[in-house]
Amino acid sequence: MRQSIIPITRRHRDTTVIDLDRNKALVVACDSAGAIGPKEADVIPVPGYVLGRFTARVALLEVLAVGGWPVCVVNTLCVEPRPTGEEINRGVADEIRVLGIEPGDILTGSAEKNIPTAQSGVGITVIGLAEKSALRIGRLGEGDGIALLGRPKVGSEVTLDDQHIVDLKTACVLLDDPDIREIVPVGSRGIFDEASSLAGLYGLQISWREIPPDIDLRKSAGPSTCLLIMGDPAALRAAADKTGKPFLILGGLYKI
Repeated sequence: MRQSIIPITRRHRDTTVIDLDRNKALVVACDSAGAIGPKEADVIPVPGYVLGRFTARVALLEVLAVGGWPVCVVNTLCVEPRPTGEEINRGVADEIRVLGIEPGDILTGSAEKNIPTAQSGVGITVIGLAEKSALRIGRLGEGDGIALLGRPKVGSEVTLDDQHIVDLKTACVLLDDPDIREIVPVGSRGIFDEASSLAGLYGLQISWREIPPDIDLRKSAGPSTCLLIMGDPAALRAAADKTGKPFLILGGLYKI
């Protein structure tokens, strides 16, 4: 009987990292949305195209943030193929194109073909490939700064043309800078929880600076409308200037 080969699998925040060999790894991330969309029973009315863009963006950001590059995007639609599924899929495809990737090369999926649906639902899974040496995991240490890029927004606050939220181009600018040690997309858990959880992974704590009253550290950032970036404080500010997104130093990391 042939012995099964069980790869080493690690969890890092919202991603799963699967070792392929000594040099390469798969990075897997996903996101879902329910009751948001163009259907009659949706709680938040949003065009299917916009729903597809933002749901894909979250999962793509998660893979990019740890140093992976997408090689497969799975679009699991809980709506009929047409017209709703078609519009959502168009949004997913355009978000993939932001990275210079032809969607037909990596996009697959399925839709509900048997049961009529009154409410929108979609799930996106992204599988990325990474060089292990390029993974932005395990790089933080005492003295590193932690900063916020973008602003937390959720629900009807979120629009495609909002210059205060981050996008895939923002992430690509950051990934070109080796002094940005780690990147964390902020989602529904909010800035404080994401930052505290990350620091805890490394046995570190955060020395918080005074936070402006218009920044709610516990507010949901919805479809990853902002990022936490970590590294040398001067390097963080320089990288942020290249993105043109709102920037705020939140504090520094120190040993417990």
